[in-house]
Amino acid sequence: MSQPTILRRATCEDVPVLFQLIQALAEYEKLSDQVSGNQENLKQHLFGSPSYAEAILAEIEGKAVGFALFFYSYSSFLTQPGIYLEDLFVLPEYRRQGIGKALITHLAELAVSRGYGRLEWSVLDWNQPAINFYQKIGATVLPDWRICRLTGESLKQYDPK
Repeated sequence: MSQPTILRRATCEDVPVLFQLIQALAEYEKLSDQVSGNQENLKQHLFGSPSYAEAILAEIEGKAVGFALFFYSYSSFLTQPGIYLEDLFVLPEYRRQGIGKALITHLAELAVSRGYGRLEWSVLDWNQPAINFYQKIGATVLPDWRICRLTGESLKQYDPK
């Protein structure tokens, strides 16, 4: 019988393990070369004043096996705040045990309890297992939307000409 999964809000002491999980996510997504942040920035942004995001850890027998990192968004069409799920990750050996579903359920309940209008996130187009999972839990994968981003030097040197 599998051990119960405990979901809890991440604390300052969890930053090292949370950063390790972020690195594992980047490796899974074949994006390790894009991880340019560090534990200190993560700690400041999650627990400083102001804080910019929150994180939920999933634990089994005291071991962090997954996480959800999210922040607040706003929908002008709904005229309501929402939650944007930046990262959802479960270690490969702990998948298919309901942990990802539990994390999303927790965030959906959090959004409802705070009176928010939506919970949304992005998924890589090649990640068919994740797309299948999201559709199975009732999420709509929007085919007509693309993410646009200015980052790094493009952001620093932005010039609309």
